[in-house]
Amino acid sequence: MKAIIDHQYPIDLSKPIDISIPLSNTEANPIAWYIEKPVIEPVRFGEWVGKVSEGSSTNFNNIFFNPHGHGTHTECLGHITKAFYSINQCLKQFFFIAELITVTPEKVADDWIITKFQLATALNGRTPQAVVIRTLPNDIIKTQQKYSHTNPPYLSEDAAIFIRESGIKHLLIDLPSVDREEDGGKLAAHKAFWNVKDVNLLNADARLDCTITEMIYVGNEVPDGNYLLNLQIASFENDASPSKPILYAL
Repeated sequence: MKAIIDHQYPIDLSKPIDISIPLSNTEANPIAWYIEKPVIEPVRFGEWVGKVSEGSSTNFNNIFFNPHGHGTHTECLGHITKAFYSINQCLKQFFFIAELITVTPEKVADDWIITKFQLATALNGRTPQAVVIRTLPNDIIKTQQKYSHTNPPYLSEDAAIFIRESGIKHLLIDLPSVDREEDGGKLAAHKAFWNVKDVNLLNADARLDCTITEMIYVGNEVPDGNYLLNLQIASFENDASPSKPILYAL
């Protein structure tokens, strides 16, 4: 099956590139922010267990997870504001022209940082609706990584400002956060991307319709370049939702 966005972009919908990480209740599930693995278990009412293999007519599981710490998730500026904003209300369109770029974070003191210069060089003047950042090294272990207390790479504030000023509305990255793991609550890259100047009283030009998606994984076989992005979320009234970003080659 094929679809046409416009005369420039033929899309083969039979060849999706899933860049999300599955959520499971196994040790293989990636984890960030000092929490334990997700819990997926059958409902129990007395002796009744919601599991076909234990005599029930259906499998009937409860799931306990944290969208920020347990895998691929998409968040809105409600992640950092005093007032409540929901990803389900902020994200109303789901298809975007995206540019996949690959960068190697630079060592600065004890940190590994993605810089404005690296992003400007990789984008080379292109201003897509969404940018997908793959970092090197890019081992498959990213899909199972335990990030807590490891100080993973992150974006410099200038890099986030560059993305915002380029008009890019959707940022996707294969790291647990665009900010440093422990930064004293500054969240400089988050604030710069969303143009949030005061978390207590939202400024009129804050970017309500823009999103950050973290903890993706883009395989090495996927070349840098131009894609159609389908950014799928669950309809949670929450600052973030588990998500399933899909790329289609253009």
